[in-house]
Amino acid sequence: MAHMAEWISWLNSQISRFVWGPVMLACFLSVGLMFTVRTGFFQVTRIRLWFRKTIIACFCDRSVRKSGDIHSLSQFQSLCTVLAAAAGTGNIIGVAAAITVGGPGAIFWMWLSSFLGMMTSYGENVLGICYRSRDSRGTWRGGPMAYMEQGLGCRWIAVLFAVFCTLASFGIGNMAQANSIAGALSSSFRIPAPATALAVSLLLCGVMMGGLRRIGSVTEKLVPFMSCLYIAGAGLVIFTHIHALPAALASIFREAFNLQAGAGGIGGYGIMTAMRVGISRGVFTNEAGMGSSVIVHAASDIREPAEQGMWGIFEVFADTIVVCSLTALAILTSGVYDQQTYAQALGSPALQLLPSAAELTGSAFSTVFGRGGGVFISISVTLFAFSTLIGWSYYGQQSVVYLLGDRFAPVYQVLFSAAAAVGCLAGLQLVWDISDTFNGLMAIPNLAAVTLLSGKVIQVTKDYLKK
Repeated sequence: MAHMAEWISWLNSQISRFVWGPVMLACFLSVGLMFTVRTGFFQVTRIRLWFRKTIIACFCDRSVRKSGDIHSLSQFQSLCTVLAAAAGTGNIIGVAAAITVGGPGAIFWMWLSSFLGMMTSYGENVLGICYRSRDSRGTWRGGPMAYMEQGLGCRWIAVLFAVFCTLASFGIGNMAQANSIAGALSSSFRIPAPATALAVSLLLCGVMMGGLRRIGSVTEKLVPFMSCLYIAGAGLVIFTHIHALPAALASIFREAFNLQAGAGGIGGYGIMTAMRVGISRGVFTNEAGMGSSVIVHAASDIREPAEQGMWGIFEVFADTIVVCSLTALAILTSGVYDQQTYAQALGSPALQLLPSAAELTGSAFSTVFGRGGGVFISISVTLFAFSTLIGWSYYGQQSVVYLLGDRFAPVYQVLFSAAAAVGCLAGLQLVWDISDTFNGLMAIPNLAAVTLLSGKVIQVTKDYLKK
């Protein structure tokens, strides 16, 4: 049995090296660059338009916040559900891990991948609206499976994507997040893992059984609250150490192009490490290119595909450019991170003796909130992780429904809730690693489909701008 586990671990590591390796990361950037160039740098030249049609519209247009269609989500609910899935522990702990492994320069490459990822997300969501359809109950159904099957005429690719999405939902979208919740509540509030497991599984099951409308209702309240709470906390840390902000920003840009790897240079990380870590972190946090977010966006009560694409742009902006950047700057300005120490320890057992990513983030907030810093991070991790559970439960369920039909939805709900309980109780590292691989495997058929259907996206965009 041990040999089997070792073999599976080895096989997964080989696949993962490709999925999250230089070739695939270049594909992520290339697709985003293609849409950026072909739309005339839409995310920059049309910034007033997509801000007006998204976040500003939330304050000016009631229909954006509340849908008149009982079988769909409002535009704001779809955004919140997508952000719920994307804004997980990676926005807090993952960014700190990127800095410890790739140095401050990794943040620059995270920004670049997110800048281009805005347009990848735009393209995905335009296609998601173009090829969606209503089921027998009148509910909108769509996602990458729809444009792969209807747009490309390749059902087998759609099936492959749905399988990868289902498997990823149990790992990176479930057990990994549940384990983070249990760890956070245990360290700050001494809540035993079994109690957390029971509470998380019951709450999760209650939300899922309410269907799409309940998921949207919960996320539209949870996501703004947790986002504003975290943004305010991180903003206060940065403001308190505002004198260190210029130096922090300088280190991000300087180390992004540091050619010297190893412990010899001032940076010590090297440009390739910074690129690899930063780009993969950007992709991982906002999910642009993976196609998962399209499943929720397709359920939005909207008519114009281009406008839903703009919500995709804002999603990446809010998730990575705003939240992840605040985490990074809070760490870099607070003085808790010593670049040379981490660079010299990289790749050696000494790295294990340094504060972990979670501890590093907690320490940054503790410089302002004292002992409450760790508590603040624990609460934030709990909220972000639980929101991810909700979002990914819908991704996985819709993938199962596509593969097996509606009658298997209740089965998936029970299994998903049970998996969350298991995640709270056990640190299944191999399961997390495998699910991370499946998470990346989703991008292969999705990026191919989006590229082949890019002409449709460009035509829809031109038609919309002519109106």
